[in-house]
Amino acid sequence: MSEKIDIGIAKLLYSGSRGGSETSKGPEIMEQGGLLDILERMGCTVADSQTTVLTAEEETHYGTRHRFGLASKHLTDIVADQVKRGIFPIGLLANCNGLMGMLAGLQHSGPGWKPLKVGLVWIDAHGDINTPETSLSGMLGGMPVAVSTGLCLHRLRRECGLDPALPTKYVTMVGVRDTDPLEQEIIDRSNIEHITVDQVRRLTPAIDLEMERLAILTDLIYVHIDMDVLDPAEVPGHGLTVADGPTSIELGNALEMMFEHPSATAFGIASYPWSRDPDGVSLKAVYNLIEGVVRGLKNRKA
Repeated sequence: MSEKIDIGIAKLLYSGSRGGSETSKGPEIMEQGGLLDILERMGCTVADSQTTVLTAEEETHYGTRHRFGLASKHLTDIVADQVKRGIFPIGLLANCNGLMGMLAGLQHSGPGWKPLKVGLVWIDAHGDINTPETSLSGMLGGMPVAVSTGLCLHRLRRECGLDPALPTKYVTMVGVRDTDPLEQEIIDRSNIEHITVDQVRRLTPAIDLEMERLAILTDLIYVHIDMDVLDPAEVPGHGLTVADGPTSIELGNALEMMFEHPSATAFGIASYPWSRDPDGVSLKAVYNLIEGVVRGLKNRKA
């Protein structure tokens, strides 16, 4: 793919997390900290950049989780529109709860009324497939994969626009190495496949094989990253880091492999620790990952 690549930025500032601020500055900082220059240097055109905003009527609604669902539905509409216009969406997300809106946007990006089948490459140190019954913390941020695969919080999933839920066989987890006991039981009983950190570092054929598996089962693939998957040295301000993560260069190289596959239709990055990154170490890691995605897009055969 030698011609310019049209990129769309889709920002979700709403976190869905109770306590603290309802929104995060992370997505805006990721965009404004140098991303546009990087994309231009790599032969991309930023054809669209949108931020989810509640309507005046929606602003009268209360409830953090409900307002998050309303905002996520706007993300769904943004992503669907970008894909329909031939634009590659990059989701800059407050946290991993943005998963539902990104998946829903792809699900409803087809030419007709029927939802498309969407595969998920979930790159995170955690499975985030807890349910309210299994979660030790009760955090919504530990449940987005469970919500997206129809295991819990069905009203929230539908409010985000994701319907039907994804079968677990449409999911591949990458780098997951810290799960709660009952969460691990959910994973063990599922049809989820896995790629290890070691396989990422060595760029093994498992990466291509999983992309090909998802491409056979689904119409489109969404690749999602939580920054806590990385080596803790690159995300020192993140509160949920786990030892033995890949570096952003190593993971960027794996992303390059993933996005050489034509079914890989969108990318999202979540949980940039913007308030605890004074030296810009984590922001640089964000850009290393996005550069890997763009290299993969450019490597595709016309």
